[in-house]
Parts: sequence; C-alpha cells; structure tokens
Amino acid sequence: MERQKFSSKYASTLTFIGVAVGLGNVWRFPYMMGEYGGSAFLIVYLLFTIFLAIPGLTAEWTLGRATGKGPIGALSIVLGNAWGRRIGGLIVFTMVVSTSYYLVVIGNIAFTASFSISSGFSDSTIAEFDGQMSNGWLQYVYGLVILGFVMLVLHLGVNKGIEWVSRLFVPFFALVILYLVVNALFLPGALDKVAEFLKPDFSVLTTEHIFAALGQSFFSIGLAGTIMVIYGSYMPADQKMLKTASITALGDVGAAMLASLFLIPTILVFDLDLSQGPTLVFSTLPKLFSVMEGGRILGSAFLLALCLIAFLSAVGTLEAVVGSISEELKFRSSRGIVILIILLVEAAIMLPSALDPDLIGVLDLIFGSGMQMLGSAIAVTTVAWGLGRLATKAQIFGSVDRPWHDTYFAWVKWVVPGVIFIVLINYLVSNL
Repeated sequence: MERQKFSSKYASTLTFIGVAVGLGNVWRFPYMMGEYGGSAFLIVYLLFTIFLAIPGLTAEWTLGRATGKGPIGALSIVLGNAWGRRIGGLIVFTMVVSTSYYLVVIGNIAFTASFSISSGFSDSTIAEFDGQMSNGWLQYVYGLVILGFVMLVLHLGVNKGIEWVSRLFVPFFALVILYLVVNALFLPGALDKVAEFLKPDFSVLTTEHIFAALGQSFFSIGLAGTIMVIYGSYMPADQKMLKTASITALGDVGAAMLASLFLIPTILVFDLDLSQGPTLVFSTLPKLFSVMEGGRILGSAFLLALCLIAFLSAVGTLEAVVGSISEELKFRSSRGIVILIILLVEAAIMLPSALDPDLIGVLDLIFGSGMQMLGSAIAVTTVAWGLGRLATKAQIFGSVDRPWHDTYFAWVKWVVPGVIFIVLINYLVSNL
C-alpha cells in the first residue's frame, strides 16, 4: 500500500503549525508562565525553543522521512527490531496516555465554549457553569465527542482529513487571536500591567522551573519522538527542513505570545489569579468574560478558536499512535481496525481524568513534560548516532554542503540530547 504524503509544501507547513499550535500555547503556556517564574520562564522557554526545539524538530522529521515510517518502524529500522520495537512502543504508549487527559481538556473547552455561546457568563450563570463543569460524567461525554471527531478525521486520511481541517482551523485561529489581542491591549492600564509583569526575576528560577520551561518548549512544538516523526514520513522529499522548522517554531511561539497578550493583560487588569495551574482557563476566564465589556462575544470567539486549534493537536497525537501501529500490521484494513481499537482504549483511560481533574496536572508533568522530552531525546540520539552524519545532513540540507552544516550536526548529536538528559536527571535528583 502506497504511503500517504502531504499534497504540497504549503499544506505540510500549515499542518505542522496546526499540530504545534494548540493547548500547549493557549491552555498550558499561560498557566506554566504564571506558575513557574513569569517572564523569567518566558525567556528560558524562548532560548530552549531556538537552540534545542528547532534542531530537535529537524532531527525528528529526518528520522521519519529517511525511514518512511512512524516511531516504531523508524526505530526498528535504525536500532533493530528487538530494541526498536520496545522503545518505539514505549514512546507511543506515552502519547496514548498524554492524549487521554488532553482530550478531556479539549472537551472541557468545548463545553465552556458552548456554555458561553448559549448562556454567557454573568453573576447569575457562573454558579450553574461551575456545577456543570464539576460534573465529571458530563465532561467525559464532551471528551468522547471530541475523540469521535478526531477519529473521523484520521479515517479520512492525510489529504482529505488532516490537511483539510488544518487549512480551515489555523487561519481562523490566527484571525480571532489577533482581534482579541488588540482588544486586550486597549483595556485601561493593560500596557502598564504587562510591562510590570514582563520584568524578569531570574532569582526565582529553580530546577523545577528550568525543567518546566524545557518541557513546555518541547510539548508546545510537538516534540516527543512520535508526532513529528510520522509527519516527517509524510513530508515531500524536496521540502527544506530547517526553513520549515523555523517557520513552525515561529508560528508556535507567536501563537503562545498572542494568547498570552490577550490573557495576561485582561487577567491582570481585572485583578484575577494568573497562577491557577491547569484550571486557569476554566476557573478564571468565565469570571473575566463576565466583567469584560463585550465579554460574551469575545469569550465565545476565543473559546471556539481555542477548541478548534486544540483539536488539530489531538489529531496529530492520535495520528502518531494510529499510523505507527497500523503500518506495523500487514493486512490492508489494519488502519481502520487500529482506529477503532485506539478509540476504545482512549475512551477507557480518559475516564479517571474526567472524574478527577487534579489528576491532569500530575499526568501532564510526567507525560506532557518528562516522558515527551525523553522520547524526543531518544529520537534525536537515534538520528545522530544511528543514521549518521551524511544521511542526516542530506535530509536536513539536501545536496548542498556548507562548513556550518557539520557544526549543526554536532549540535544535534551532542548538545540537544545532552541538555535534555541533564535537565531530566537534575529534576529527578532534586525531587528524590
């Protein structure tokens, strides 16, 4: 069976941005920034993105495009079947777990958006919203609906499914968030509040803050040794990786900054709590939209755009799972069967997160940060040490060979995995 490919460089780039820009930027980034050091966290996150995430992204794409496989198949080719299947299976399992609570959060956002559109947020409706939001079974049903639509897109395939929704949702999100930022910055005192918040205090940074910043950088851009590996296998052979990685990272960071430029000024202006953790969107924003002028329209637009862009990230994560497993099976109908099995598995393991929202924060730090960073480090190490210098440079830079390409390869081989492992070990040691 011929392997699916993105239809064009434009379509693939838009899809990469779509999977990178999601809850990592809008749900996760503001609360991580508020909880782990403010603007000092922001600066560390930006440095990690430029010097580690972009090279890591080119390495993961290289692994996928060079082998024409997802993570299980790619690691099996480079490392051998015994170790490749075990390690690939582990990082795919990590994606299954992280997607389970991610789907619950997207379901929460879908519910919040529908409530905002139908009832709006006010003193008389917030109590009703809080009651329904705390109904774990209701939120579970919303998560199941999201899961069903994700699986439908995967069933339609790369071109008719993943590409199509990316072309539609990414521009819509960009237009909505730009409009909201303009509104936020014109709030009385907003610019002064932002300027005060953006004064970095590096003395507050701890090992946990550094770990969180690196985890956010990798989580946000989609690095885990899974999504970008299989998307790399769909990438056109003549697409320039470093340029595409830079555009993807710019789009991802830009979305995070735009979301923050809407959320942070408005939250600070109305004296609400920025350090709410994973519940920030659901505990703080309804109060915000209830007191903002035009809050019902602005809030509904924001929540709808957030739901759609988060949906794209869920599509990417589950495509990594479905595509990786189905390509290992030999029969023609394997993809459809795997889609059904994964749907049932995710439906089962979503339930604990829906019934106990506190579990999401714990799972997110372990699987959203730690395990995904480990998965990416494995993928990068496999590329540098397994595929080797010539094959890696040929994938990233094509036939052109420049002296600095060797320096770039050395950076990918030594620095990127080295920093990841150092940060992971330091965090584990500091928390023993």
